[in-house]
Amino acid sequence: MLPIRRDIKVELPAQRICDWHEQGSHVTHFFNALSLLFPSGELFFMDSVRHYRERIHDPELKRQIQGFIGQEAMHSREHQHYNDLLQDAGLPAHLLDRRLRMILDFQKKHFAPAFNLALTIALEHYTAILADLLLRDPSRFGASVEGYRQMWQWHALEETEHKAVAYDVWNTVLKPGPKRYLIRTGTMLFTTLTFWLVVFDFHVRMLIADRKRGGHWRGMWQVIKYLYGPKGVFPRIALPWLQYFKPGFHPWDHDNRHQLQRIDGLVQDIQQTRAAATK
Repeated sequence: MLPIRRDIKVELPAQRICDWHEQGSHVTHFFNALSLLFPSGELFFMDSVRHYRERIHDPELKRQIQGFIGQEAMHSREHQHYNDLLQDAGLPAHLLDRRLRMILDFQKKHFAPAFNLALTIALEHYTAILADLLLRDPSRFGASVEGYRQMWQWHALEETEHKAVAYDVWNTVLKPGPKRYLIRTGTMLFTTLTFWLVVFDFHVRMLIADRKRGGHWRGMWQVIKYLYGPKGVFPRIALPWLQYFKPGFHPWDHDNRHQLQRIDGLVQDIQQTRAAATK
């Protein structure tokens, strides 16, 4: 699977930044909290993989790395624009982004490159299983505002397209054996704790900054059902998360490449939506 860099610019209606999801502002701000992670997070991923690029000799994997970096750069750029809209709406997006970037810069400077790559493949697994859930179940977005729905679908499709690149780099540059397995799985446990603590923190800060919308009890119940209910996000990603701990795990064990047949049509829809908005 060769990732393709697509120079996509998504039309995001600024006036709907705090309530674009059909299930209300609380669910909206869950996705907004995720968006806050991407500009700095994608740069961290690129640097973690780029560190090992000179040790890769397979020409196919080298092309995949180039595509991976190109896609992540586009994601970082578009989510930076998305987060600028949050800042313009009076939410502390830039402050939270700076804090996250300081943490990741400290980690790049003081932690071993192998640990940073292990963190990258763990987070890439999270983005892949969340992306798969969003792509398999259209009700996750339903009748949400078109531009934001397109943004997350495009991101999900490209995360699917390059979901194995960092992992294949990991398998190439680290010697097989128990140590590699323990680093990989131990880092996933660390990542699970820290990732969701950061998302929860950012989500709460978004909700506090957007208190003027009211309806907090009703909204909290809605987001609890969306995330933790029988058909919620967390129950649906639990099994794919556990599969990461199989000794012979590979991201393409779950072969969902048929979803990628949708990407050309989505790109056309994004271009049409943007063209209509600029008329």
